[in-house]
Amino acid sequence: MTTIADFKVTTNRGQELDLEDKLGSVLLVVNTASKCGFTPQYDGLEKLYESYKDRGFEVLGFPCNQFGGQEPGDADEIAEFCKVNFGVTFPLMQKVDVNGAGASPLFDWMKREAPGILGSRAIKWNFTKFLIDRQGKVVKRYGPADAPEGIAKDIEKLL
Repeated sequence: MTTIADFKVTTNRGQELDLEDKLGSVLLVVNTASKCGFTPQYDGLEKLYESYKDRGFEVLGFPCNQFGGQEPGDADEIAEFCKVNFGVTFPLMQKVDVNGAGASPLFDWMKREAPGILGSRAIKWNFTKFLIDRQGKVVKRYGPADAPEGIAKDIEKLL
């Protein structure tokens, strides 16, 4: 696997999404959770999406329940929570695992391409973010404490 185009994922509505269709766009791929201390980052992610979507930028949210059981809902509950509380309009995917034997192949690939601190591949918590360029390559990994607003300058460079 060499680019994001090598992967297919499932939307929160159960439809297959071929990420090859996202080549040419700058992407921010995020593992999310509704009951986490970082959940307010949905606001910043939505602002980034609104600010740059007309220039070829997208946020892809992947709910994950692996960290403290902080994403217990089903797809409809998660989508409703995000819309009502944060006005989220960027696409949400089906709930995934990001670590372990059942981890999403997309997240396994992104972790290999952009290891964390001290070369760690594991995702440590919710709201880890991966910036993908227009050619489908991972450019940078951001930790949960990295606020979306702080990523704007890196997105602008790729647009």
